[in-house]
Amino acid sequence: MPRVALFPGSFDPVTNGHVDLVGQAARLCDRLVMAIGTHPGKVPLFSPEERRAMIEEACAAPAKAAGCELRCITFADLAVAAARREGATLLIRGLRSAADFDYEMEMAGMNATLAPDLQTVFLPASPGLRPLTATLVRQIAAMGGDPSPFVPPPVAARLHAKFAR
Repeated sequence: MPRVALFPGSFDPVTNGHVDLVGQAARLCDRLVMAIGTHPGKVPLFSPEERRAMIEEACAAPAKAAGCELRCITFADLAVAAARREGATLLIRGLRSAADFDYEMEMAGMNATLAPDLQTVFLPASPGLRPLTATLVRQIAAMGGDPSPFVPPPVAARLHAKFAR
């Protein structure tokens, strides 16, 4: 039976930090499911379809290099519900800082109560990527800055097109 991991997030946009975590997570499972959250209270910069395309463009190679199948889905409910639907036994979460750790520990506790068969796996961001957030990337691009040091080239192109003046 294949080992399936779910990596939930908004991925708005995909950053080099996400790609780094995909490379790490892909070594732990046979199938990595990138689960794009689509929650009614959030207004994303990119549509779910655009985010799926960015994930596939940026993350297919590191997953394949690890011998891992990459799959993309969207979900609008709990991550544990999406994990159940996908047959996942691992829930991937990235950590950049102590603040992330505190928040993620609370979430892991809640998820363990809701889905005791789902194991949360914390993966540390590579040191050079720890300050990176999708929010900061969006702000840089929106204010005319160059996001290319922080995102894969296809994502940078999409950001430049989105904020072309």
